[in-house]
Amino acid sequence: MSEQNENTPYYQGEAKFSPIPLTVSSPQIAAENKGKIKASAVETMQKQANQQIDMLKKQAETIMEQVRQIEARLQVSYGIYEAEMKFTPKIGEEYHLYEKDNKKILSFISPKEWGKIMPYDKFLASVLLLADRTWEVRVKHENNLKRL
Repeated sequence: MSEQNENTPYYQGEAKFSPIPLTVSSPQIAAENKGKIKASAVETMQKQANQQIDMLKKQAETIMEQVRQIEARLQVSYGIYEAEMKFTPKIGEEYHLYEKDNKKILSFISPKEWGKIMPYDKFLASVLLLADRTWEVRVKHENNLKRL
C-alpha cells in the first residue's frame, strides 16, 4: 500500500488548476502574506470610512449653520411682530423698522424718502417679508444692531 501511495499523484486534475507546481516549468506559486492583505484592507477601509465621516461632518456643519440662520431670523421676526404696524405687510416687499419713544414701528417709507426730517428717533433696519412669514434683515443700522 505504501508503494501505491507513493506512485499516486498528489493532484489529478488539470495542471493549470493545481495548487502546487507539477513540473519545473510550472508557474511559481508563492504563499500569500495574509497579514499584509488584511493590513492593506483595513487601511483602505479606514481611509474610505474617514472620507465618508468627513463629508458627513461638513454636511452636518452646513445644516447647523442653516439652523442658526433660521433661529436668528425667528428672533428678528419676533422683534418685528412686536412693532406697531398700521398696514398689512405683503410677502416679498421690503419695509423699514424705526424706533420712537422706545417703541418699534414698521413703515414702508425708507430713511432716504423722509428727507431732512424723519419723524422717528432711530432707523433700525430694512427688512423683507419672506413667504414663510419670517423677516430677513436687508440693511441694519450699525448702531442699532442689538435693538432688533
